[in-house]
Amino acid sequence: MFKRIFLGMMVLPFLFGISYTIEAQGEVIFKVTIDAPEESKDVRLWLPYPKTDGEQTIEDIKIYGNFSFSKVYPQKEEGDLALYAEWTKPAKERFLTLTFQAKSIERVRKDFQSQEPDIPAEVGEYLKGSPFTPIDGKVKEIASSITDGKKSIIEKAKAVYDWTVENTFRDPNIKGCGTGDVERILSEKGGKCADISGVFVAVARAAGVPSREVYGLRLGKKDGEDITGGHHCWTEFYLPNYGWIPVDPADVRKAMLTEKLDLEQARKYRDYYFGAVDEYRIALTRGTKGYCLSPPQKGGPIPYGFMYPYAEVDGKPLEWLAAQKELKYQITFRKQ
Repeated sequence: MFKRIFLGMMVLPFLFGISYTIEAQGEVIFKVTIDAPEESKDVRLWLPYPKTDGEQTIEDIKIYGNFSFSKVYPQKEEGDLALYAEWTKPAKERFLTLTFQAKSIERVRKDFQSQEPDIPAEVGEYLKGSPFTPIDGKVKEIASSITDGKKSIIEKAKAVYDWTVENTFRDPNIKGCGTGDVERILSEKGGKCADISGVFVAVARAAGVPSREVYGLRLGKKDGEDITGGHHCWTEFYLPNYGWIPVDPADVRKAMLTEKLDLEQARKYRDYYFGAVDEYRIALTRGTKGYCLSPPQKGGPIPYGFMYPYAEVDGKPLEWLAAQKELKYQITFRKQ
């Protein structure tokens, strides 16, 4: 028996301080299937659940499948949401489909203030280190070296951004978006978006710049486009009395690889992605690495932010980093 839920939602975006002359929109269809033993009675799935904010509108949400139970749960990280579903009876197949209408604007935050007050206490969380985001040792040495003599948050953030672009490269052989392993990429230099973004956040925090990762999904540009491989991670840093500013050093390195550009030839991308990101993306979750879900998963924290589907069968996590083995999914974009 199918359970079908309609969760319509439409909230007018708060547009203060954001340029929104360019936008993209369409329908996203997210289909998930889980291959588990037919007799299993403990199959659980978590999906990032996007929400409306000042940069994107999510509405006309529909959920259906053959699950026993489902619910949208708030997560502790920055108001993130997760769609949770479970299968508690034997079944030959287990599937769930999430669809929604998405509208996203180009985020441009470049009218920086010249004077910066102290960082507010509530943002202090984004200066802390963790086992997944080290801010000591080699990271601290790099941060101190590249921000020496720089006093403002803007100056420090720009120095970290330039250093990250100049000292990493996109490695197309890395699976998915990478793992965000800061120490590995500092040693090997090559990675994907979660790796390069993770380096920016760690070094920025070590330099006293509040920073966080944004885990999202690129929207398509064509009707019927398969965007299954469209997960993407970028970053934001916080400027007091201004707000969060987007930066995307990983997309600079991606452009350099695909267009065969050197650092100087990539200047237009370097200039653009400090303080702006394009309209072809929606944010799924924000926060730090080592993600603990709600309801709690049994397999331990996710090594970086919650971006891919996550599932457990009889208490054991399935491979989730774009492996498409027991946990399979397809994402389709229909242009509006």
